[in-house]
Amino acid sequence: MTRVVDVVRAVIAPLTRTRVFRRVIGPTLLPPLEHLLARITHGRVQLSALLVPSLVLHTVGAKSGVARDVPLMYTPDGQGRAIVAGTNFAGERHPAWTTNLLANPDADITVRGRRMRVRATLIPGAERDATWATIERQWPGYRNYEREPGRTVRLFRLQPVRPPD
Repeated sequence: MTRVVDVVRAVIAPLTRTRVFRRVIGPTLLPPLEHLLARITHGRVQLSALLVPSLVLHTVGAKSGVARDVPLMYTPDGQGRAIVAGTNFAGERHPAWTTNLLANPDADITVRGRRMRVRATLIPGAERDATWATIERQWPGYRNYEREPGRTVRLFRLQPVRPPD
């Protein structure tokens, strides 16, 4: 299976670096496809998980207070935590989920069907280059999603927490 994933990644990765992907395919086609697949499989399969480690982030809307779910690529940091980047397909605005985490850093994630509590912390400026290097070992060229729009992408570290007794 790993060999198949490696081949698919080798084919797909260059596509994700194109303007067409960042402006059209990614933001307009992927979210509905992810939603459809999640609905069909009752949340057990993520389209993005076929290419990169993926999770579903469960937040509370910063303004609305309504529960929000969003599938995201993540990068394991080697210490049991996940790093997520608010690239928004190289869009000029921050994705809503990043605003939700800033307002309420306590959230849940679902990874490979397992739901867990996490606390999100914004990665400070001094750690950004090292964090981007970690992310780009998994997905080369991903930092271009920050460079193209010229905004500082919000990077978060998701630390699992124990539920209260």
